[in-house]
Amino acid sequence: MQIDDKLLTKLEKLSALQIDANKREETIEELSKIVQFVEILNELDLREEEATFTTVKGGTPFREDAPSVNPEVIQTILANAPKTENGYFVVPKIIE
Repeated sequence: MQIDDKLLTKLEKLSALQIDANKREETIEELSKIVQFVEILNELDLREEEATFTTVKGGTPFREDAPSVNPEVIQTILANAPKTENGYFVVPKIIE
């Protein structure tokens, strides 16, 4: 894939970003380097590799899911809220 000014303009539109004229060439070069790197990764033969979701053998260890309540932290957080009631944030109703 070749990164050029036309593609960069399209990417600007899709990302809702605007790149300064004096940074366009530098951005094209950087994006081209990223694409070249990904193309190198596409050359890897991974047909024999099993798809995994973690790099930890045997998965991750489970821990006890115990709530921890610190009233001081709750009060500090609620002190910064615009409106609270009974220890909760009060927000405007958005669903009728």
